[in-house]
Amino acid sequence: MSVVSVFLFPSSGATFAAVLIQTPSPVSVAVGGKVTINCQSSPSVYSNYLSWFQKKPGQPPKLLIYEASKLASGVPPRFSGSGSGTQFTLTISGVQCDDAATYYCGARMTPLRLPPFLLLGTSSSDVTMTIMF
Repeated sequence: MSVVSVFLFPSSGATFAAVLIQTPSPVSVAVGGKVTINCQSSPSVYSNYLSWFQKKPGQPPKLLIYEASKLASGVPPRFSGSGSGTQFTLTISGVQCDDAATYYCGARMTPLRLPPFLLLGTSSSDVTMTIMF
């Protein structure tokens, strides 16, 4: 289990503290297999604004899932997201070699009337997936 704490400072002067916990780490899966990555947030994510990102070495993070379950444009349907409140899941079905990467959950922790603040995991809260042949 990995834990990261991040403090957010919106322009209103208030301070929000949040924690994201991702499990398991690391993940190993065979080609064609299925993998599930869990993300637990504290406090509850506002309006299910939970996103999942894929990060490969030398590349910027790629958005996979937004608003907990919506597939980002161009992302293969083997990726899916679910959950609400404090419990969220990223599922990859029919894993391919190209899916080997580090995965992050990210959460918007502020209501819509405030500027968006995105809480992202760091290297201490990532889930790295390796593919077995």
